Amino acid sequence: MIGYIVALASLLPLAAGQCIDDNDINTQFALLFSNGTSELYEVPEGSCCQETICGLPCPEEVSDPTKGFGIVVMCFIAITVLVGFATVLCVKGKSENYFVAGRTLPLWVVTATLASQSLDSNAILGNVDLSYKYHFFDGAVLPIGLGLSLFLNAIFLAKHINHDGALTLPDVYARRYGKVVEVMVAICTITSFLCLLGGNLVGLGTVINYLLDFGQHEAIWLSAALVLLYTIAGGLFSVAYTDVMQACVGWLGSISFAFYMIHNSDPAAPPPSIGFPSYSYPNDEICAMYDGVNCTYLEGACCYNEAKWCPGGIGSDNCTMDNGAYPLGDERVIPAEMSDPQGLTPFPNAILFNWVNMFVLAFGNLAALDFQARCMASKTGKIAMQGCFIAGTLTFIVGIPFSYIGSITRYYYGPDSPRASFATDTCSDILGLPTCGQWLPDNEAFIKLLTHEAPSFLGGWCLVAIVAASMSTCDGAILAMGTVFSHNILRNFGTFISDDNLLTIARFASVPLTAISATIAAYYQSSHALGATGYLLIVAFDVVLASVVVPLFGCFYCKKPSPLAAFCSILAGVITRIVLEFALPKDGYLIAPYDGDEFLNYGPAASSAVPPFWDYPEKDRWDQDEEPCVQERYRDYSGVDSVAAPVACLIVFLLIQFLERNGPLINFAEDGPFAGYLKEGQGLDLNEDGEKSGLDISKTAREDGPQPEAPKDGESAELNAPKEESTEA
Repeated sequence: MIGYIVALASLLPLAAGQCIDDNDINTQFALLFSNGTSELYEVPEGSCCQETICGLPCPEEVSDPTKGFGIVVMCFIAITVLVGFATVLCVKGKSENYFVAGRTLPLWVVTATLASQSLDSNAILGNVDLSYKYHFFDGAVLPIGLGLSLFLNAIFLAKHINHDGALTLPDVYARRYGKVVEVMVAICTITSFLCLLGGNLVGLGTVINYLLDFGQHEAIWLSAALVLLYTIAGGLFSVAYTDVMQACVGWLGSISFAFYMIHNSDPAAPPPSIGFPSYSYPNDEICAMYDGVNCTYLEGACCYNEAKWCPGGIGSDNCTMDNGAYPLGDERVIPAEMSDPQGLTPFPNAILFNWVNMFVLAFGNLAALDFQARCMASKTGKIAMQGCFIAGTLTFIVGIPFSYIGSITRYYYGPDSPRASFATDTCSDILGLPTCGQWLPDNEAFIKLLTHEAPSFLGGWCLVAIVAASMSTCDGAILAMGTVFSHNILRNFGTFISDDNLLTIARFASVPLTAISATIAAYYQSSHALGATGYLLIVAFDVVLASVVVPLFGCFYCKKPSPLAAFCSILAGVITRIVLEFALPKDGYLIAPYDGDEFLNYGPAASSAVPPFWDYPEKDRWDQDEEPCVQERYRDYSGVDSVAAPVACLIVFLLIQFLERNGPLINFAEDGPFAGYLKEGQGLDLNEDGEKSGLDISKTAREDGPQPEAPKDGESAELNAPKEESTEA
């Protein structure tokens, strides 16, 4: 291999540039290439650093996708926008129709909309992206966590949310805790959804940019504008019925593609590396698999059979070789990944972060504005519960198979593929690599798999499914934020909002909020270790888990929910989360500092010698004791803060609830900002069949029906809601 490198360097003209920051190592390579005549080293033209320095072929270029993929995707987007605009006729100028679709959604629509919100670009594109870059469970925790959240919502909250007759989720808090808590919840949930919308705009923009070469930022802003237009036209009607259409197309496309690839891909994960001339195999079994031969310099070792696999020499058409990246092969799933920190040896395992992600998504999503809006819009509480159960099951069925696509993507675009790219100036002691230790994943690998490796029809269908998943969540997020901002924030700061102009203001409010999310999406793109889609999803529900989930349970599972407990617990959770965000050590890699060489980050290039498992004279092989790879241990406690914040929130809430068991610690004014109250459209009663009778407490009951009782000394105000709706479950 060294002979190949030297020959290549002598044949190709030189171009300016250095591959290694260490001047001493650069000088060693220069002397090697010039046979000791020059200490200057430059990259030959037509070559690349990983080929010149490491002897690994330059990554093959992937051709642009055919125009047909882009045409199909844009046609689907156009149809969705037209359907969304058509639903403006259903709104009829009524805010209740705009916000909660008149509370008339049947089971099939509720199921489709809930599952569509869950199966967004994070559960598909972000899922495959993470399972490709790392391993199966790094991606699978996303659909597992999202599915679990729907199950938990069905069990604990969906029926109560539906019976509460609220227009928005913060209304539920307002009824028990008052205006201050209502505004706090509104701010937290809007912040959460700014991130959620941003993550889905990244997914949508990535697809449009790749297919049409539109530019990433431009694609994100175009996506935001299109979804915004049809969302503000029809409100929840447009969201619901476009979600149904997107679900029919998207789910079928997703399932068809995933199961076809799982069943027909052979191999389904990278096999043991065949290697290259001078490569030695790790054991006799793999040696026999590839008809290995005795090595020349490595005593008792078995090496690559050059006569069989590369008779024409490196670079010839009849040479079969790879990069030696998987000495023992890869697997679709490694169960130990979720039980053993060393489960992915020799690579690090983000086991702590994966468990925390599942927890954050399962519980944080309970305060998702879009999920609970569907429960509010359900025809009955029973439908809301059933819809959550079915949608959670669909999330598992559609989302988890995409985690299997990660290993298939690694086969075509992983470190042993012809498209592999490596960071030349990196070393790894556990991998035995003095240079080119770190593989650089392709951020567009999955989309390239769809357009180049999968059957064209299925690849195009899955691209439409990703777009549908992104749009279905984007429109729900836009609607939810505009509604909450106008109804729960602006309405509490002035008298300029009335029933007559609420709908108009909600539509206008959606514009700047969408612009903020698009800015977040354009800023993050895919620079984070999780990728922007996956990272922003986690951040979105980390925000609400730290702050508002505990008081939400308090709304329905405390006999006398305390406004002071809600207020203090939200503050405690937010403060804890912010303090720990900056106080905990975080290096950005999301890997906790476990013992073992697997948890050492890549170091700078250590030597100009060849790896110790290459069949070269001992003097040419890397001596890891003489020239050590200087590596620092991963040190990222991300996840600890995500768990500590809701725990702090829970402790404070329970403590104050306990202290107020015999009366409030602070006597708030009966009509003050901490007094629970009913908002417009809230307080729908139930008839004997469990269906809403249409009673509007905010108008009718206050005038003609029984009034809320005045609070007794030492007690919080009690509202005249039915017991099964607002007290104990």
